[in-house]
Amino acid sequence: MEDIEAIALLQDPVRRRLYEFVAAQGREVGRNEAAEAAGVARTLAAFHLDKLVDAGLLEAGSRRLTGRSGPGAGRPAKVYRRSAVERGVSVPPRDYGTAAGVLAEAAESAGLDMEVQDAARRRGRALRGAWGGGVEGLAGVLAERGYEPVADEGGAVLRMRNCPFHAVAEVFPPLVCGMNLALLEGLVEGSEVRVRMDPRPGWCCVAADVPQPEPPSKNNER
Repeated sequence: MEDIEAIALLQDPVRRRLYEFVAAQGREVGRNEAAEAAGVARTLAAFHLDKLVDAGLLEAGSRRLTGRSGPGAGRPAKVYRRSAVERGVSVPPRDYGTAAGVLAEAAESAGLDMEVQDAARRRGRALRGAWGGGVEGLAGVLAERGYEPVADEGGAVLRMRNCPFHAVAEVFPPLVCGMNLALLEGLVEGSEVRVRMDPRPGWCCVAADVPQPEPPSKNNER
């Protein structure tokens, strides 16, 4: 299916709610859970979820949702997760991915890692104007850039479910991950937020440590 046809499927409001819910979970989602989140019947949710699988927007599998195994555990249920396949539409067609790959190859061959990171850090500083401060503001900026930030460890860490540079990072990981880190370093420069490399399968290679409020002292409690 062509990208434009696949994306056009999301014009249906129910289908879009189901896709956005599954994509936001970062895990496999069963039909009942998706149907409840979208506010539709299970049979209707199953129909739309399978349409999204056919379009390559979701992937389907099966597992027992009870967490049990063996006799009496029940039949495996169909589950869904966001597809790793990228979809994009440009009118007229553009091919920025090839340009990014060529530039990354040239930079890596010439040993320009530090120059790339310096440029990325400057770009990150330029993005600070969109961040009014605070964790919610930072998460908003990151979401707008496609990182899909998720609070973890009780809100002490922001992890990124999506890497906006995934396709190029797959081919040139040291160069692109270093650029990514420098970009976010520029964004949070001057704040108490600290970004660091934290590569995990299926996640962006960078995480942000968020300062936590000091617990009230015993003297203040008296």
